[in-house]
Amino acid sequence: MTGEEIIEELRHLGNEEKAVHLSRFFKTGKGEYGEGDRFLGVKVPEQREVARKYGQADWQTLETLVASPWHEARLTGLLILVQRFGQARGNEAERALCVAFYLGHTACINNWDLVDLTCYKLLGVWLEDKDRSVLYRLADSDNLWEQRIGIVTCMHFVRRGDFRDCLAIADKLLRHPHDLIHKAVGWLLREVGKRDKGVLVDFLAPRVQVMPRTMLRYAIERFPEEERRRYLER
Repeated sequence: MTGEEIIEELRHLGNEEKAVHLSRFFKTGKGEYGEGDRFLGVKVPEQREVARKYGQADWQTLETLVASPWHEARLTGLLILVQRFGQARGNEAERALCVAFYLGHTACINNWDLVDLTCYKLLGVWLEDKDRSVLYRLADSDNLWEQRIGIVTCMHFVRRGDFRDCLAIADKLLRHPHDLIHKAVGWLLREVGKRDKGVLVDFLAPRVQVMPRTMLRYAIERFPEEERRRYLER
């Protein structure tokens, strides 16, 4: 099955009304973060099903999918890649190829769902026992989506009680101008707090007055109401 044939299968699953809704939801208008993105109107569970069906797709097929102008084709290609990476457990050479492909196509991973549904399941797992400097390079990028990959990949480590890189990258992105980074950093900080509230409180203490309000709201979402109010009043 070629990439073009998989895209055609996705097209048949699409819904015009949903495509219009998704175009608005993912902010594809002029000057918005998803400007120019195009949607077929396929639900994510249906894309996951297509990805499972074509989990043995070759690299050329993945290239076609990930480089497609259609959002759902790119996500399906990335889901196949994550699946391929997961199936290669114990095969470091194959996993390295998956990681290289992912990092070589960050220009195509250009919306928040494409990042959030894939990066920590692939890049996070890969970096668990490796040098993580690539995440700092991504966080230092001038590309919004690479910056989001840099922080959201830390979800894999946070879920294992390893907060070091998450907190360091959150600090790097503390004064970022974009709301999508504020939300991502706040989300990851909230996940830290779910596992160790003291670590989150210590991180917030010297930063609460300069932290963007959206980031702070996300970070303290699980705090008791009175405590949340005290933070927000600062």
